[in-house]
Amino acid sequence: MVSAEADAHARAVLAKATRENFPVAPGFLPREWRYDLMAVYGYARLVDDIGDGDLAPGGLDAKYLGLGPGWGSEPGGDRLAMLDAFESDLLRLFEGDGRAPGHPLLAALAPTVRRRRLGPEPFLALIEANRQDQKVRRYADHAELLGYCELSANPVGHLVLAITGTATPQRIRYSDDVCTALQIVEHLQDVAEDLGRDRIYLPAESMARFHVTESDLAAPRANASVRALLAHEAGRARELLSAGDPLVASVRGRLKLLLAGFTGGGRAALRAISRAGYDVLPGPPRATTRGLLREVAATLRREG
Repeated sequence: MVSAEADAHARAVLAKATRENFPVAPGFLPREWRYDLMAVYGYARLVDDIGDGDLAPGGLDAKYLGLGPGWGSEPGGDRLAMLDAFESDLLRLFEGDGRAPGHPLLAALAPTVRRRRLGPEPFLALIEANRQDQKVRRYADHAELLGYCELSANPVGHLVLAITGTATPQRIRYSDDVCTALQIVEHLQDVAEDLGRDRIYLPAESMARFHVTESDLAAPRANASVRALLAHEAGRARELLSAGDPLVASVRGRLKLLLAGFTGGGRAALRAISRAGYDVLPGPPRATTRGLLREVAATLRREG
């Protein structure tokens, strides 16, 4: 039985779904799909919060993972050790020895893992992406960044296809393009926030090409070089979204609308970045609901 404290904590993590560029588990989906998608989202969000040091104060997550007092309640704690503890708790779902996970969000994931017969690989990849965030602060080129996205973003698409029972090798390839694009869009929105964590997801090769320095990224407003760099990287994200468009065309019904929400959300966010003149440094440009719906409708017309 989940305590009121654990339930409130889990709800606080899940509430972050409203901040995403795309609808995570909209109400038009079947109830079981919504539950499973939110369970996966809660897992992915919590892993990112551990890796980013964005855990709720008070050390509750550390307590649920069986760590000592003080873990997770102070900035600069050992995130790698907490990721290790989280991985150990996750693996209880797959070991078959009857032990339940200690963290409430992992406990909530258990029915989804059983119902959809999910394996541990995509979940472990998301943990590995956050381990990489603790060790790798810069990316030399676009290929290196794509390698990171294979861990940090693409597994989520694999899980969505598994939950909806629509995974095929071709759909997985299309999904990888879409998920990588969505990750790049998020990086473009969050340049200033990421720099505050001493991370830069803009390829160093591209920064050199457009004569952008790290001090340029730390400025209050973007200069012409930064804007040109962001426009270039946004173009790459658009190309990836276009490469993944056949994913929407390959399915029907409510799943088609869900996937159009993902790709439309990415395009709406890119349009918001463009409307801001590619100046993301004052804060992340966000799409409006109207802008999102417009892009979803355009996606459905294009792929219908």
